[in-house]
Amino acid sequence: MDPLPLLQELIRCPSVTPAEAGALGVLEAALVPLGFTCTRLRFGEVENLFARRGSRGPHLCFAGHTDVVPPGDPAGWSADPFGAQLRDGLVYGRGATDMKGGIAAWIAAIASLPRDLPGSLSLLITGDEEGPAIDGTVKVLEWMAQNGHRPDMCLVGEPTSKAVLGDTIKIGRRGSLNAEITLHGIQGHSAYPQRADNPVHRLVRVLHRLTAEPLDAGSPWFEPSTLQVTSFDVGNPATNVIPGAARAKLNIRFNDLHSSRSLTAHLRAALEAEAAQYDLAVSCSGESFLTEPGPFVEALVAATRQATGTEPRLDTGGGTSDARFVAQYCPVAELGAVGATMHKADESTPVAELRALAELYARVIETLLAQEPHA
Repeated sequence: MDPLPLLQELIRCPSVTPAEAGALGVLEAALVPLGFTCTRLRFGEVENLFARRGSRGPHLCFAGHTDVVPPGDPAGWSADPFGAQLRDGLVYGRGATDMKGGIAAWIAAIASLPRDLPGSLSLLITGDEEGPAIDGTVKVLEWMAQNGHRPDMCLVGEPTSKAVLGDTIKIGRRGSLNAEITLHGIQGHSAYPQRADNPVHRLVRVLHRLTAEPLDAGSPWFEPSTLQVTSFDVGNPATNVIPGAARAKLNIRFNDLHSSRSLTAHLRAALEAEAAQYDLAVSCSGESFLTEPGPFVEALVAATRQATGTEPRLDTGGGTSDARFVAQYCPVAELGAVGATMHKADESTPVAELRALAELYARVIETLLAQEPHA
């Protein structure tokens, strides 16, 4: 099976998150003839798809998403963002790389392999990866666990390759914590500071405490954690008034030496060291996670090396992905196309690379399903 026609069908579905726009129907039409039982799962406004073939172990799941980011200014595109135009060996369209191409390649890989593979295969396809990620993968995983579909291992088809196909496999991701700090003081005339309490001064000292020293020096598989001040706001239109409150926003990308709980305590300690009257609002979009190198990762590396001739680098960089949810259920890694054009105007993927990805995925499926005894 050539993955190109399937990818073109998917691109022509304008599935800007959280719209399904027919993309899941395209996948069902491709998977049912391959022996998969498909189940639509709707949570809130989000349509998701779970498809499985077989009931024996090991159970290998592929996780992906059909939702895409908006195309942005049409003037930046040389082709219709949802036209799937083929030109000079490239197929253009929103989602070509991130990550409808990965889904099409995985299904083409399955179609190229015998039906009597050991174990079982499933696909978890969400429409909420580019959005809030509340009604997608996290809820489908809960449903899978409750209905006897907990996987033994999972591959997420995000475009992880950097320069050539297969050069990078992600085995973990940093966590991401957002914090909003409001420091309260006493408003007053700037000529009489003794009658006021300037929260700006306190906030500056708090932020110095938080930024003067690094959070850590990194860990064996992760780069150092980073804390960035992303906003500092007083909203004071006057030049002679000490404000009553000052606010700052922070983003912390953290490795496996920290958790959202430990970092929240770190923030509170800095605030309390300045005797601040404060409000602290914290949200964590995902904890850090790591799939330790072992049989699963080693098999994935071996399959990639054999299929591409490239020695993949194990990596934990970049932002968050839905793998952070999968990691709570089973070993997970991410492997996919070169992501040079994802989220850009004229997003595209080379047809030759798309077909090579399908071949890589076929080798991955064969290798991973052969790793464990199957009941």
